[in-house]
Amino acid sequence: MADLTLEHIISSLVYGLIGMGLFVFTIFVLEWIRPFPLEKKIVDENNTAVAIVVAAVIIALGMIYSSAIR
Repeated sequence: MADLTLEHIISSLVYGLIGMGLFVFTIFVLEWIRPFPLEKKIVDENNTAVAIVVAAVIIALGMIYSSAIR
């Protein structure tokens, strides 16, 4: 089993924070470029198609950021 040093733990936390920051930034940009508010479409109008697209974008971003950080 690999030794977990303080350096490894700190680097994991830093990369995690960078990934989360990029993710939040991307979600804000996604909200900004849309002609309609996503929350209204998903929650108020019960638009399942928009929810599926947003979920796919979230999964794709997670995969991209995960491979970029490695």
